Amino acid sequence: MLLAAWSATAAAGAEGVPAPDDDPFYAAPAGLESNADGTVLNSRPISVLGLNLPVAGWQLQYRSTDSTGAAVADVATVMTPLLPWFGPGGRPLLSYQVAEDSLGTRCAPSFALRGGRDISIINTALDIPFLTAMLLRGWAVVVSDYEGPESRFFDGVNSGRGVLDGVRAARSFPPAGVTADSPIGAWGYSGGAFATLWAMQQRADYAPELWFSGVAAGGVPANIAAISRRVDGGVQAGLAVLMIAAFARIDPGSGIAEDLNDNGRDMLARESTACGADMVLRHLNRHLDEYSDTPNLLWHPQFQAATERQELGAVAPDVPLYLYHSTADDVIPVEGFSALVDRYCALGANITAVHSGIPGHNPAAAVESLGAMNYLGDRFAGLPAPTGC
Repeated sequence: MLLAAWSATAAAGAEGVPAPDDDPFYAAPAGLESNADGTVLNSRPISVLGLNLPVAGWQLQYRSTDSTGAAVADVATVMTPLLPWFGPGGRPLLSYQVAEDSLGTRCAPSFALRGGRDISIINTALDIPFLTAMLLRGWAVVVSDYEGPESRFFDGVNSGRGVLDGVRAARSFPPAGVTADSPIGAWGYSGGAFATLWAMQQRADYAPELWFSGVAAGGVPANIAAISRRVDGGVQAGLAVLMIAAFARIDPGSGIAEDLNDNGRDMLARESTACGADMVLRHLNRHLDEYSDTPNLLWHPQFQAATERQELGAVAPDVPLYLYHSTADDVIPVEGFSALVDRYCALGANITAVHSGIPGHNPAAAVESLGAMNYLGDRFAGLPAPTGC
């Protein structure tokens, strides 16, 4: 559905789709603080991907609370297939987290899903096959810009709240066709898995009224410092640069910015609104020590402390989990995933864990997606989740 239409028309693009910073829809309204988390502040219908598809689409601006406690206006894209739902109960709602991986709002999935066309949409474009499969199953889908208006990459609390409040907004929006008996699920891969699991860790305290029948997460970013060291100096070195810039933003007291040299400070200014895809291209085979007079920056205690504050695993999600990861992941070392699974299990989580033999981060995302989707489908059908770890 989406994939075929995208392939046929992507080059033509959509006319007149402004980037979020130039789009008044994204501007926070007056009196934002007086609204409850998840309140829909504004809405608009959209043509999904800027194309004429058999999918009803809307964008919702909703209230959330970021990790500093400030009220923020986030945006989510809601999609419902123009097909009747024949399954049990109400039409399921799946919260799908794209790996936003960005320092600027033009990289947010809402821009791509409304029809934006430039390199900033690549992460969302890569997820079009998964979105297509969900919609073909008849599920409604909500995709939140969970990094928020400040694009707070790898900010766990901020991301998790953005996800949960996006679900609240979608559930309360009647045109989406989600009813009181609609089961809810969540799914994300890589950076999207980070946001998904942070949401589940906060669910019981932050959004106890939301119950998730099943949750899938793959390519999970656990042991963030080890990820940065894995990619440093290689073809994905820009991801390590992205992490340095992100932690300098979300954790200004960490001292990371003060560890940078003039080249590093110039980098922070140049890349202040960059997408991960931009940075991978611009920092190919670079080493982080080029940006600092402190040797072994990625092993520095200040960097390690900043990453540890964003690590998953302090709390076990209390919803059924399907977690998967390649044993030969070339971006995110599997050892961090295995340790996170062990930690969750020790805390009493209910997990189906898959250590995939598919080599590579992106190949595992594609091949193992069927297992994740079938797991979610079984939960939506009311089948009990496997218990234990």
